[in-house]
Amino acid sequence: MTQGNNTEMTEFFLLGFGSGHKYWYVLFTVFLVNYVTSMVGNIGMILLINTDSRLQTPMYFFLQHLAFVDICYTSAITPKMLQNFIEENKSISFKGCVMQLLVYATFATSDCYLLAAMAVDRYVAICNPLHYPIVMSQRVCIQLVVASYVMGSINASVHTGFTFSLVFCKGNTINHFFCDVPPILTLSCSNIDINIMLLFVFVGFNLMFTVVLVIFSYGNIIAAILKISSAAGRKKAFSTCTSHLTAVTIFYGTLSYMYLQAHSNNSQENMKVASVFYGIVIPMLNPLIYSLRNKEVKEALKVMKKKFF
Repeated sequence: MTQGNNTEMTEFFLLGFGSGHKYWYVLFTVFLVNYVTSMVGNIGMILLINTDSRLQTPMYFFLQHLAFVDICYTSAITPKMLQNFIEENKSISFKGCVMQLLVYATFATSDCYLLAAMAVDRYVAICNPLHYPIVMSQRVCIQLVVASYVMGSINASVHTGFTFSLVFCKGNTINHFFCDVPPILTLSCSNIDINIMLLFVFVGFNLMFTVVLVIFSYGNIIAAILKISSAAGRKKAFSTCTSHLTAVTIFYGTLSYMYLQAHSNNSQENMKVASVFYGIVIPMLNPLIYSLRNKEVKEALKVMKKKFF
């Protein structure tokens, strides 16, 4: 990897939210509390699901993997961001930048596919309840989770490989708080047409495929619920998927905002704000959504509370 006149690129500098910010320590405290809450919530969700026999169902099998993925991709970017808030030296090694992008992209993509798999699970549970144990067998659930990780790995490997095979001659300051593809591409003096094409093809496919699955699943779920004659029956059926629907709405709503703002006059700053929400806030919200809006999880929490306190 070279920069300029065959000078070896050894590190990048993360600009973050700009220099000389007088509220850095406030932001550091806010994001630290957010990160700790995210870790406690997601680790607690994994432990709760694995210790309560009532939560040994496909939905919670997917949920514990969603919690694991949230832990991984927020941990790929948040600790370094927190470090840069309180240190003057905001550098990240070349290898560190490669690993950060690879880990973040892998688990962020896997998150999309896990949410889609959970939507399919809710579709089968509500629209085909008699066939649910057969269709959503343990083997099928494992295959869906493995496929989510495989798709995440393929997407991340392609973007990371093609991004860091470029020659950088426009400086080494990344206008972001972590190593992401678009701001890194702006530093290259190589032809980045293939990188732009790969972003369009891979990101477009991943988003379109998972969004279509979610829309198809919830379209059929809503149609099935409306056919239920009693109001109590409709409420009970809908309550089984409200938590997931809330998480999906927030997740894809943020992604939509990111891509709609991609070509605005202040797109880079808008992308930073959206990335904060997408990469840091959402992993904290997911365990809260599933614990506060899910009756089974709340009952399991009560049992655990009695057991330990």
